Parts: sequence; structure tokens; C-alpha cells
Amino acid sequence: MKIKNLFLALVAIVASTITVNAQKTIVDVAVGSKDHTTLVAAVKAADLVATLQSAGPFTVFAPTNAAFAKLPAGTVEYLLKAENKATLAKILTYHVIAGSFNATAVVKAIKDGGGSVTLKTVSGGNLVASIKEGKVILTDEKGAISTVVATDLAANNGLIHVVDAVVLPK
Repeated sequence: MKIKNLFLALVAIVASTITVNAQKTIVDVAVGSKDHTTLVAAVKAADLVATLQSAGPFTVFAPTNAAFAKLPAGTVEYLLKAENKATLAKILTYHVIAGSFNATAVVKAIKDGGGSVTLKTVSGGNLVASIKEGKVILTDEKGAISTVVATDLAANNGLIHVVDAVVLPK
């Protein structure tokens, strides 16, 4: 009986978390994550807050702080400068797909595509999604790879999938 009650309590917690996130925008969900403070700072510096709070829907491949830390030394600081706002905006919108694609839909598209699918980003570039060793990976236009490490973080205007590297357009 105790296990059943514990299970029901856990289900209620998960359900309330999903409901709370579904009432927040993509920006709100990112702001609430200690692993995405660099992304939030970049979104603010690029003046993309209003865009990512709009109706959408959007699918965002959100790099963690550790993903930004993998960039060459000084890159983040350089991109956050006001004079580099356009470049930063292009990089950030390269992580965004118009529409709401959950993990199941992404995997189905990869399988339907014979092992990969090309995703058109809001910046106008392409990301190629495929599966390697059971995980969805994204290959950017420069050939670099990012692995999806968490999926389907719901917001009222789309979904967030967490990635372990920053993807870059040409």
C-alpha cells in the first residue's frame, strides 16, 4: 500500500510540473533552469526574448552552460557584446525550428528519412538529425555534432530539447 501511495504522489508531482511548464513560455522554462543561464543571457543580449515568448510554436535545441563552455575561450564574451548582436541572433535562431516536434516525431522523421532528416532552422540554415548509438544527434552545417541529452520540456509555445554542444551555421 505504501508503494502505491508513493507512486501516486510521484505521478501527482510529475503531472503538476508538466502543467506548470505548459503555462510558461520557452523563455520562462529556460530562465527556471540553472543549466541554461548562459543561453538566457544570450537570448536577452540578442533581443530574442519577445520572439521566444510569442505564440510559436517553436522547437528549441537548447545548449547547456557546459555546451557554451566548450566553445573557444572568449567566444561567449565576444558574442554577448552589443556590436555582435546580429551574429549572436543568427547562432541562437539556428537552434530553433518552427513548429512543435516532440522526441517521438523527431525519431519518426529520422526513420522515415532513411536514417536522417534535415531540419530547416528559423535562421534559414539546416541541421541534420540522425541517431547514433541510440541517441539523437544534430550535425550542423560545419559538420560538428551535438547530442540531445533531454527531450520534451513543454512550454505553452513549444518544446525544448537540451543539447550538449552549440551548433553553428556556416
